[in-house]
Amino acid sequence: MTSPARNIANESILLRKDEGGVATLTMNRPQARNALSMALMDAMIQELDAVAEDSTIKVVVIAGTGPGFCAGHDLKELRADPRREFYEATFRRCSEVMLKITHLPKPVIARVHGIATAAGCQLVATCDLAVAAKEARFATPGVNIGLFCSTPMVALSRAVPRKQAMEMLLTGEMISAARALEIGLINRAVDADGLDSAVGALASIIVGKSPKILAIGKEAFYRQAEMGLADAYAYASEVMTKNMMARDAEEGIDAFIEKRPPKWQGC
Repeated sequence: MTSPARNIANESILLRKDEGGVATLTMNRPQARNALSMALMDAMIQELDAVAEDSTIKVVVIAGTGPGFCAGHDLKELRADPRREFYEATFRRCSEVMLKITHLPKPVIARVHGIATAAGCQLVATCDLAVAAKEARFATPGVNIGLFCSTPMVALSRAVPRKQAMEMLLTGEMISAARALEIGLINRAVDADGLDSAVGALASIIVGKSPKILAIGKEAFYRQAEMGLADAYAYASEVMTKNMMARDAEEGIDAFIEKRPPKWQGC
């Protein structure tokens, strides 16, 4: 099933396709390199909320049409309304998109081709996993135009080591998919003609897991990452106890012991 995002009249700027438990959200502003306009960010928030409530969806893929994944914020839109209030609203909305992805109780995979720059690189860094074509390139180039990539910095600095993040932020230079893989910005770099199959294979593995357990684990991963070591272990111990009480944990352990495939109940 493919459909335009909800409530975006006469403009399919975000497409959704559901197949095999995977919802693919495709940014559809190819002429603008899928720049994150306010309308596109609104559409993404709507669809992420819808996916969160859809029990048939186990994994989300974020992709883009045209020659590139995402070129960041729509600079023409920003310059067309140079009010402080509009700037604040734009960056607040972008932060909301990123937080929606992090808080979504389902894994999110970025499917990256072409370029992923500025807020587009932020989007890649925010997704739980990322698979890119070998030809893809990444950058936080705001420094080149007098606009330091401060909000992309939040996700980037949490995805890659500090020195590598600072080099990207201070130089604004493009890095290759191979370099992005080396520093941990992406999980895999594959031939362009194998990008869909690589994303699909990764998604299909995750679809086979218990959605209840994935939700518990994803939330715990991001929460413990912001804690001190002792607090993280205390919190993780509580999560493990909660996890052990879930029916899917009982089923999974029993299936392992009995050497059979588990039958997840989602609870």
